[in-house]
Amino acid sequence: MKKILMLTAFALTGLAAAQDTTTTTTETTTTTTTVAEPVNAPAMMSASENFAKAQEYAVQADVAYPVPFYDRTLWKAAVDHAYYAASMEAANRDYNAYLAQLYTKTQWWINAYNAWTRLGDLTDQEKQWASLSAAKLAFLALQRGDQTMARMYVEKGMAWADSASLQAIMKRLQ
Repeated sequence: MKKILMLTAFALTGLAAAQDTTTTTTETTTTTTTVAEPVNAPAMMSASENFAKAQEYAVQADVAYPVPFYDRTLWKAAVDHAYYAASMEAANRDYNAYLAQLYTKTQWWINAYNAWTRLGDLTDQEKQWASLSAAKLAFLALQRGDQTMARMYVEKGMAWADSASLQAIMKRLQ
């Protein structure tokens, strides 16, 4: 119980840091302003600072949310900081791979797929994540009735790493 409370406190502290809400009340109106990054906006930080912030926010998001999605405050902050780090140092493979991982984790499939494609040579773990993004996009294309795109995603996914999902989608395409 103590560990859960400590993790909850940690998550809430991180969430409080990610959101600063001020309320001003007059006789007739109430104004609320929410600022996601009150002090260090990603554009004002160095690439290494953004990378460190992305990692920090991702750890906090893992604790705070049961399912990772980009529209969650901490996941959005993590992805945005990783994006700035990768944009500032486009040749830095670590920054780009981390961004691709965050896109995959937050289920932003098209960005994940494109990021993995841009990286070129992938590690075995990265091939698994890239293959997952291709499988998700293939399934979505199949649901739209776009068999050409579905086949393209399946073939690219299988080139990265074969999976039961990709094989099942390929059977539906034949």
